[in-house]
Amino acid sequence: MRTRLLHTPAALVGALAVLVAPLAVAALAPASAAAAGYVRVNQVGYPDAGSKRAYFMTETAAPVTTFAVRDSGGARVLTGLVGPCLGAWSARFGFVYPVDFTGLTAAGTYTIAVDTGNGTAVSPHFRVCGGSSVYRRALSNTLAFYQVQRDGPAFVRSALRTAAAHLNDRHAMTYRTPTVDGDGVFRGDLRALGRRVDAGGGWWDAGDYLKFVHTTAYAEALLLTGVRDDPAQMGAGSSTSDFTAEVKFGASWLLRMWDDRRRVFYYQVGIGSGNAHTAGDHDLWRLPQRDDHYRRGDAMYRYIRHRPVFRLGPPGAPISPNLAGRDSAALALAYQVFKKTDPGFAARCLRSARHIFDQADLNPRQLVTAIPFDYYPETEWRDDMELGAAELDLALAGGGPSEPPHDAAYYLGQAARWAAAYMASPDDASDTLNLYDVSGLAHYELVRAMRQAGDPSGLDVTEGQVLADMRKALDRALTQASLDPFQFGYAWARWDTATHGAGLSVMASEYDELTGTGEYADWSGRWLAAILGANAWGTSLVVGDGSVFPHCLQHQVANLRGTLDGRRPVLLGACVEGPNSDQDDGTMPGMRLGPSFDAFKPFNGGHGARWRDAVQDYPNTEPAIDLTAPTALAFARAMRGLR
Repeated sequence: MRTRLLHTPAALVGALAVLVAPLAVAALAPASAAAAGYVRVNQVGYPDAGSKRAYFMTETAAPVTTFAVRDSGGARVLTGLVGPCLGAWSARFGFVYPVDFTGLTAAGTYTIAVDTGNGTAVSPHFRVCGGSSVYRRALSNTLAFYQVQRDGPAFVRSALRTAAAHLNDRHAMTYRTPTVDGDGVFRGDLRALGRRVDAGGGWWDAGDYLKFVHTTAYAEALLLTGVRDDPAQMGAGSSTSDFTAEVKFGASWLLRMWDDRRRVFYYQVGIGSGNAHTAGDHDLWRLPQRDDHYRRGDAMYRYIRHRPVFRLGPPGAPISPNLAGRDSAALALAYQVFKKTDPGFAARCLRSARHIFDQADLNPRQLVTAIPFDYYPETEWRDDMELGAAELDLALAGGGPSEPPHDAAYYLGQAARWAAAYMASPDDASDTLNLYDVSGLAHYELVRAMRQAGDPSGLDVTEGQVLADMRKALDRALTQASLDPFQFGYAWARWDTATHGAGLSVMASEYDELTGTGEYADWSGRWLAAILGANAWGTSLVVGDGSVFPHCLQHQVANLRGTLDGRRPVLLGACVEGPNSDQDDGTMPGMRLGPSFDAFKPFNGGHGARWRDAVQDYPNTEPAIDLTAPTALAFARAMRGLR
């Protein structure tokens, strides 16, 4: 979960400047307001050769119900009966039925109409086309999101981004980690270390302007995997979504946050909350280009103008293993991607990856993620070490320069060791691929490394055991799906629901690829569809993907420079947190609020979950770089037919 709440100290609160944009309420309303019920579909579309399922949700039982698929001209192209009831969504909507239309294979734009005899419910429009085409625009949108998140001088100019930001980060002062409370508030002042570093560039973490190695390394690892494995979709072979420059931008910042000569690890730029005498990032609502000169001369805002960089420990100090594992994985992946096109840069990445991995604290008392730890309360780290070791093995076995005393075989042994430790831990297979558990990627990479090495004996785990653990996680998701009428493999009332859905889709695809089966192919598609509109609210949870998507993000640039009604410009490709059991109403001076009418409220309450498209509701509408990364992989893998 993420618990980054915007806090406004009393000393900073002024009159709330609220600018309410005119909204097209019809565009926000869930599709089909017919009394007969609601038809929920994957609003991005369906691959022509894949399985296709929609859902019909209604208040009253519909034991014999027909559906018709109509093309853009209104002609019926397929008819059939809805399937048996999958269960109740909520006290109000007691019946959800599957609508299977796999027989539809012709390319086109369609709607589904369900006739109960008492009325007709009609879905939003959706496409059917070749698998490589369905998600092309969605993947391009994801790239656009990361470009908006760019900090520093190398920003990408757009309607949302008109100026560089945080140029002072290029000569930032370093500080000791302060003692903070659960909200990140510290007493007194920060303790400077007297050394300046270049912390410029990198991506903002989320709707705020903080930068964390914890989230950046995770996002980088996933995106670099896509560029390496899917060059036609995410690399130089794509004319619409080439992430190559973007992942190099991210890896370059990770290199800046590690002093390889002195063996010093820096992990955060900026502070979230200040105190009575110091403003933090979360105390203001503004465009990022204001920060370098914000209220010049006012000491209250000194850490807005000159953002602190926090050191993990003195030279050579052990590195929290979650950070060491995922950061070394990202940099080892960067070597794999850039070893031919930029060998000098690649060599720096690999050298740093090895040193960071070897400096990991293997007996941690408390993991480090961010200040405060409550922003990202991670508990598992063995999976990070497994991923880091697997990527180092793949880098070295693929021709990377050796550096005594460790060779590729050593890192393969380390990856197997940490995979075994993860499987023996209480967290084993209890989560999906997301920021807090990377085993869904680590296991996949370990199996590939084992096969590349010829399946050597004597490792702490076998390939079969790793595959069985992947299956264990997927089968737990199937158990969860059996409890949900929309068949989602993750509970809607938990945190970060949308990214878990994309992570599940990726894991199912990976398992099928490694085993040469299509056992989870249908589920991979359903779990991705669930975050793209095939859910109780009938909304996609990725901005710009589908006809109904979040409009009022808790994201300062999107809120201050974009629209609040879904018309361009919007923060394309941003994956938001999604439905949750928690909601919030915190506002900030300068925040533009959307409509007070909540079009999704009638669908709340099912399985304890709620969704509201409101800027003040960060548990629902805040996007982030870690939330969005799995969607890129899910789209790319679907495009190359691995679902």
